[in-house]
Amino acid sequence: MKILWVNNIFLHPTTKGGQIRTLEMLRRLHQRHEIHYVSFDDPDNREGPRRASEYSTRSHAIRYQIAPKRSLRFLAQLAAGVVSSLPVVVARKRSAEMRSLLAELIEREHFDCVVCDFLTPSINLPQLERAVLFQHNVESMIWRRYVDNAADPLRRAYFRLQARRLENYERRVCRQVARVIAVSQTDAETMQKMFGVQDVFPVPTGVDVDHFVPPDPPPALTTDLAFVGSMDWLPNIDGIQYFVSEVMPLIRKTRPACSLAIIGRTPPPSILELARQDPTIRVTGTVPDIRPHLWSSAVSIVPLRIGGGTRLKIYESMAARVPVVSTTIGAEGLDVRHPEHIRLADSAEDFARHCLGLLDDPVERRRQADAALDLVASRFSWEHVTRCFESLLTPAQPHSAK
Repeated sequence: MKILWVNNIFLHPTTKGGQIRTLEMLRRLHQRHEIHYVSFDDPDNREGPRRASEYSTRSHAIRYQIAPKRSLRFLAQLAAGVVSSLPVVVARKRSAEMRSLLAELIEREHFDCVVCDFLTPSINLPQLERAVLFQHNVESMIWRRYVDNAADPLRRAYFRLQARRLENYERRVCRQVARVIAVSQTDAETMQKMFGVQDVFPVPTGVDVDHFVPPDPPPALTTDLAFVGSMDWLPNIDGIQYFVSEVMPLIRKTRPACSLAIIGRTPPPSILELARQDPTIRVTGTVPDIRPHLWSSAVSIVPLRIGGGTRLKIYESMAARVPVVSTTIGAEGLDVRHPEHIRLADSAEDFARHCLGLLDDPVERRRQADAALDLVASRFSWEHVTRCFESLLTPAQPHSAK
């Protein structure tokens, strides 16, 4: 097949879950198909366009810099979001140049399939009725959860406004495209219910098990608890702040010196401040390789209260043989069972209890880690996931009704 793949970012450096998922599948699809990749070219990221040949036959870079968060331009976009009919998360990615290029490529190249990777690139994609929408999350569901966890009435009102506009936009796009691919059965059912669409097909999340196998002998444990995730994403920031303020004090009643590593790119000042106030908390920022940080940790935590899609960090921790404690939302959409593969806890008290139970019992840590490894190794290789995805990329014809 000849595939046009449209995204907002190039895939290197690979620091986000969505990037990992797309990169691993595109590498395998590229071995069998002709891939044309179109994305914004961030002038501060020279690595991305340079390495696009690793997963595409031809790449097209549109010069466009998305406004950094906390910049004046970003604040102006937030203000415009009060009156604009478009949700701000979509309006920020609108580009006349990208839309023009995509129209030209579609007309000239006669692609067998067009993939819109994430919801927001759809704003620049003509002829959506020919496209397959790859939904890594139910985006408006995330914004609903922002409303539920907003810190003050002003934020809650703004998030509610944006959630409503995003839900309307997401519903319109999902109904217009030829089909939707979700990353879990849970997300597929949510979109069917929320948006009234039927052509939604789930594919599982994958992991490179061999890549995460610990060395022999494994590194010594130097950290009790580890959190892995991009620290410029609000659900991760909220989750860690909740954990440190609500869960950690309960753990320290029993283990006063319990240590925590927060591993992920671009931590904001509020997260850096946690480490300044507490010497047992370590904030790494961007790391070249997360594996040593996982291998040297006793337990991986996913205390998310906001989110959607599926958490690659959970399968990566399992492949690294590190037991996981997560909220139900954190593990949403993953085919895992409590307590066989993972510990699930939605109250601060239960989360602390499960962390302490694993920290205090090396035998149970090993049992849970072994069961989780068996699960991901047998069912969630990237080759299997890519074959599932590939089967949904047969040339799509527009549907007359959704």
